[in-house]
Amino acid sequence: MAADLYLPSAGPSEGITMKASGVSGPDADVVLLEVPEPPAPGAGQLVLEVEAAGVGPWDRLLNGGGWDVGLRPPAALGVEGVGRVVAVGPDVEGFAVGDRVLAHEAPLPGGSGFWAERVLITAASAAICPAGLDPVQAGALPVAGLTAHQSLEALGLSRGERLLITNGGGATGVLALQIAAARGIEVTVTASASAAERLRGLGALAVVDYHDSDWAGRVRGGFDGVLIAAGGTARAALSLVRDGGRLVSLTSDAPAGERGITSTNLYVRPDAAQLAHLAEAVVEGKLKQNVEALPLREGPAAFARVSAGQAGGKKLVLT
Repeated sequence: MAADLYLPSAGPSEGITMKASGVSGPDADVVLLEVPEPPAPGAGQLVLEVEAAGVGPWDRLLNGGGWDVGLRPPAALGVEGVGRVVAVGPDVEGFAVGDRVLAHEAPLPGGSGFWAERVLITAASAAICPAGLDPVQAGALPVAGLTAHQSLEALGLSRGERLLITNGGGATGVLALQIAAARGIEVTVTASASAAERLRGLGALAVVDYHDSDWAGRVRGGFDGVLIAAGGTARAALSLVRDGGRLVSLTSDAPAGERGITSTNLYVRPDAAQLAHLAEAVVEGKLKQNVEALPLREGPAAFARVSAGQAGGKKLVLT
């Protein structure tokens, strides 16, 4: 198949279609295809002309994998991105045609996501993209940024307290590291040795090589909080939390609490106000992202890389 050949959708033949990267049915492979255009926006909704859309490990959960976002195949994947408003529904205030906005949206009101030329979203999930924020950086931010912010809220740590982040070099972990360090929290991360210098430059006090099978034995315990961003690390990390501390898992594997430790799973939620704050931090240089932009036609390959854990610490973004 030529790289830019899009398959006709298996859906109804009537109506206008658009190019997308997504799925033709439940549990189907991610491919290039054409899907129906979004419907006209209803009350409280916007239609965006997508400029950039993030790819994350969570996207493999959208099509029958455990995260029900209301996907209605044939449909594009993707629950985050940035674009220009091309249509505004009734009862929407603060947005006009031509505005650039970024958003994390779940569930998807149109049954189809951001890996397409256009997407229908809820206006309440969107934030105006600040001047000076590059669309690729904006498209990379919503899910990772909101997850980092909300996980630190859940941990509730204060200046001088100690935090461990597993997979601190990943798209979410690296943002959590920077936000925490800016608050005066002492952060240790697990990451690859090749990323150690970069992560220390972003505020990590210590970087532990996750390739070491005894990585937990190389770390001084007594952490006030632990953020699990790498599957399979929660049990070992729990032993490093002080009595009465907190563990938050982003990988749905929080172990049962012990020694008075609060242990919970966190699932990201849309929040326009938080997203606006995060976007301003990127513009001001307070948050740095490691982003790789790819054309929409490389969506299946990007999905495969992220699903296999081969993004190399970069956030992949389709443009």
